[in-house]
Amino acid sequence: MTAEETRDGAGDRGVLVLSNSAAGSSEGDVVEQVCAHLESCSVQQLDVRAPGSDEEYAAAVASAAGRDVVVMGGDGSVHRFLQAVHDQDLLGRIGAVGVVPLGTGNDLARGAGLPLDPREAATVAIEGSPLQRGLMVDHTGSVVVNVVHAGVAAEATAHASEVKGTFGKAAYAWGALRAAGLTSKGWHLRVRVDGEGTADDDRPELMVSLALGNSVGGGTPVAPHARPDDGQVEVVVAHGVSPWARVGFARDLRKGRHTRREDVTLTSGHEIVVEAADEQDAFRVNTDGEVEQDRVTRRSGRLLDQGWTLRVPQERARR
Repeated sequence: MTAEETRDGAGDRGVLVLSNSAAGSSEGDVVEQVCAHLESCSVQQLDVRAPGSDEEYAAAVASAAGRDVVVMGGDGSVHRFLQAVHDQDLLGRIGAVGVVPLGTGNDLARGAGLPLDPREAATVAIEGSPLQRGLMVDHTGSVVVNVVHAGVAAEATAHASEVKGTFGKAAYAWGALRAAGLTSKGWHLRVRVDGEGTADDDRPELMVSLALGNSVGGGTPVAPHARPDDGQVEVVVAHGVSPWARVGFARDLRKGRHTRREDVTLTSGHEIVVEAADEQDAFRVNTDGEVEQDRVTRRSGRLLDQGWTLRVPQERARR
């Protein structure tokens, strides 16, 4: 696909639309309304699919080669799509990706300035300007589209998932409160960015975040200065584990002021390794809002040379 084709709108090349009925607020009638609106946006060939099985989903993604794509769903839906694109070696072979956010947190959409109204988002998904974004992959082959956490943020999300269906976005606050009470000792971690150490082995850490996007948990600005198109992964390491430090960090995090704290270290790079000092410091990992239930002692991330393209509002692309 040429650069000129990517700059243009969907036009007559056809668009693959992937619907995820399991996303947090993805009601069937909303999906139908969005599809009807997409059909009115001068797209000559609209291929709408709601694959049920993993095999059907893989086949649908394989058909994306040479076409633009619209993903209807939350951050998890975008992650699933780009994971399949990576697994099938389709990076660089698909067109621009539009997102109609139908999830709970929708942090990728918020960070990219996408409308949260489904109809408005559908218009941007077809007619918006293409913006290049980075994509990270860890040593297990799992991609990271937005943010990956180790430590208290992953614990918070794990606890939030217990009440997400009842409290929606408020579940993240509930999870943070529970996690703060359960992780007072922190984790002794070794953090290396492009081969350079950024953490003291003798000092426990509260949280490590590797960020392409800037927010998590429905708008919390965990990496306010992160830019998904600057060729860097922003690394945020929070060191304060005392009760007062945790309270202060949580307060400042909600307002995006935590990066100015003395107990927070900021750096950026292309390859990041996070390792526990020993088995007792095994940690949970939260990738794009999904938590691995089994704790691990090592996680790494590498920014890929080949990223992907997201359609965003025109004013956002001009920044």
